[in-house]
Amino acid sequence: MITRQEVISRAKDLATMMADTEEVDFFKRAEEQINKNEKVQELISQIKKLQKEAVNLQHFQKHEALKQTETKLDELMEQLDQIPIVQEFKRSQREVNDLLQLIANTISNKVTDEIIESTGGDLLQGTTGSHQRKACE
Repeated sequence: MITRQEVISRAKDLATMMADTEEVDFFKRAEEQINKNEKVQELISQIKKLQKEAVNLQHFQKHEALKQTETKLDELMEQLDQIPIVQEFKRSQREVNDLLQLIANTISNKVTDEIIESTGGDLLQGTTGSHQRKACE
């Protein structure tokens, strides 16, 4: 029987392995380039400022001013999204998230299969052996 701590230890090992993948390496490099890019940082700063302004306008129910601020926000977001390094960063973010999701799904499916098999169940039907025993009673 494996302990909870052993599972957590293996999960940490898996996380370390994942941090060494090509996807994560590219993500880190893209993030570094974004942090060094003055145009990107200026746009991000303007966006954050307008987001705070929008929250205040919404709180004080200044609907017309809020609409104008949201329009400015949309324009700045569009400008930001047109910058190639931002596009690459977002793509790498999706790839890392996809990898995380793949790992989570693989683990989930394997645990489910192990439970089904260990109880004498049917993998094709996705039922455990306890389900089959109930049907026979």
